[in-house]
Amino acid sequence: QQVIKIVRDELTALMGGTGAELNLKGMPSIIMLVGLQGSGKTTTCAKLAKFLKEKERKRCYLVPADTYRPAAIDQLQKLGQQLGIEVFPAQNSQTPMEICVNALTEARQRGYDVIIIDTAGRLHIDEKMMNELKQLKHRLMPQEILLVADAMTGQDAVNIAKTFNQALGITGIILTKMEGDARGGAALSIKAVTQKPIKFVGVGEKLNALEVFYPDRVASRILGMGDILSLIEKAEETIDAQKAKELEQKLRKSEFTLEDFRDQLRRIRKMGSLEQILSMIPGLSQMKQFKNLHIDERELVRIEAIINSMTKEERLRPEIINGKRRRRIAYGSGTTVQEINRLLKNYNQTKKIIKSFTKKGKKGKRMNLADFFH
Repeated sequence: QQVIKIVRDELTALMGGTGAELNLKGMPSIIMLVGLQGSGKTTTCAKLAKFLKEKERKRCYLVPADTYRPAAIDQLQKLGQQLGIEVFPAQNSQTPMEICVNALTEARQRGYDVIIIDTAGRLHIDEKMMNELKQLKHRLMPQEILLVADAMTGQDAVNIAKTFNQALGITGIILTKMEGDARGGAALSIKAVTQKPIKFVGVGEKLNALEVFYPDRVASRILGMGDILSLIEKAEETIDAQKAKELEQKLRKSEFTLEDFRDQLRRIRKMGSLEQILSMIPGLSQMKQFKNLHIDERELVRIEAIINSMTKEERLRPEIINGKRRRRIAYGSGTTVQEINRLLKNYNQTKKIIKSFTKKGKKGKRMNLADFFH
């Protein structure tokens, strides 16, 4: 334990020690996102705007300055519309410099707090690209230049970070697709090479899948120790306290229905991919039941479709679901009777487990996660 603690502390220190905050001191603050095509830069602009709007209460202005990739401007406008965040009405006929200068003027006049600029990406680094970014930096003097890098590309991500840092003097990094790099090794390499802080990580395709980078938590993940704090934060964001209390009362009385089952599935899906959630639970990856486990997320969608095809009475009293009802539910949900049988079997097993957990809790016995799999 002592050796693991020392290694964890060293890894945490190597990755910056503590989470690095954004510099939002400008009026407005200007954040330039740079990177190659395919790294998720445009989507990350929208994710960052959503994060600042909800967590920091900042009024953001999205600026699409990528006039090279077809539909890049249209993509950011659609994302902004989806989030209720204004996007500068750029045209492909304008140069990136014209777009950014005009957007900055408008943002100042209209009192925006933060401008987030989606700069042009390329399939590979070239001199023209870097010169254009240098000119934007010189003219706009942004508070932040954040490199968006794909954690899944391994050593390529490290080389890209090194090149961008040498040319632009980036202020930080956003690592995307970190849900695929379960152990977080890319974060360690990029921080070591650039000596610039990783400020955020993208952990999924959804627009709320952007998290502050905490070195201590990633260090725990690298060592296979899980990340329970991030898991708790995710749960707090998606689970209503009052509903959680109501569910607890139902569980204590063994009144867990298929409606409750469906509601919990929905909340779990909002938290992110199941594999990512399971990777955050300390010690779970060491259990033989979870080694090399692959979870098909479509199965959750099928389960929800089945439950939605039931009547309210069937969801509250599953014991009334006979053969005729099962055939109707299968037809309505586009599934098979075998899948209905499997769902009901799993639901009944879950009820038994909850009942045994409740009994153990009442008797003061220690409840163990492994009990779920006996």
